[in-house]
Amino acid sequence: MKITCLGTGSPESHAKRASSGYLVEIGQDKILLDCGGGVVSRLIEMGHMPSDITHLFFTHLHSDHMMDYARLIHAAWDEGKISIPVYGPAPLARITTQLFGEDGVFSTDLKARCEFSGSKEVWVARGGTLPRPWPKPIIQEISQGHRIEGENWSLSTCEAPHAQPHLDCLAFRIEAENKTFVYSGDAAICDDVTKLSQNADLLIHWCYRLSHETKYPTVTEFSPSAAEIASMASKANVKQLLLTHIRKHMDTPTHLEQMKAEAAQNFNGEVGIAEDLLQIVI
Repeated sequence: MKITCLGTGSPESHAKRASSGYLVEIGQDKILLDCGGGVVSRLIEMGHMPSDITHLFFTHLHSDHMMDYARLIHAAWDEGKISIPVYGPAPLARITTQLFGEDGVFSTDLKARCEFSGSKEVWVARGGTLPRPWPKPIIQEISQGHRIEGENWSLSTCEAPHAQPHLDCLAFRIEAENKTFVYSGDAAICDDVTKLSQNADLLIHWCYRLSHETKYPTVTEFSPSAAEIASMASKANVKQLLLTHIRKHMDTPTHLEQMKAEAAQNFNGEVGIAEDLLQIVI
């Protein structure tokens, strides 16, 4: 199982970090977890094309986890891939219709590309056939407790406390080839995520604040510090921990070293900071 960190940042614009997105390669499958702003460009940087994605999963529907959704689907369609299986919390189906439906945001574009004679000529010249179908993502809305079976892999979910009741939010556990990868999405410390992380070979967990940043009570409650995340990872017997979702003001050598040091004090396994284009094989 190979994991590529395509986006390790936050909603803040940051040249060093795209928003959230992680590519998991298992056999012939290329599974994308979240698709925030900049993730498609990072995917292409790593030598993959949007049409290479075989499955797309969303932990939740905040913009920094799905801003590049439309770009991925449209680009894959432009490469000739009509359908990608897409999984995520409700209202994913409604959002997809609002983007790619008959009267959706991209309907004017799609009509022009499918009906304008010049566009049809270009499509045929590239090997396409007419009439050209619209993109049709295959949507399955999922919630806590779901388990998806792939080819020699499985993905299971639990609830991740984050922005409820406004958004349903999930964490993911992928198991393949006797290895386990857990991605927290954006999650407060809780029993469900701790259980999901049990004995994981790799846990990628969001870390949205520094330990001394406690001014705002809700952010403090739902955004664990590096030390708190590491304590949870230790309790769950995780082998390797990567902290991610790094904000711009946190992304300095001093702060990153502080986060790693605080985590190492509470966790005996390998600790690191996720960086865009970092690859891990487990």
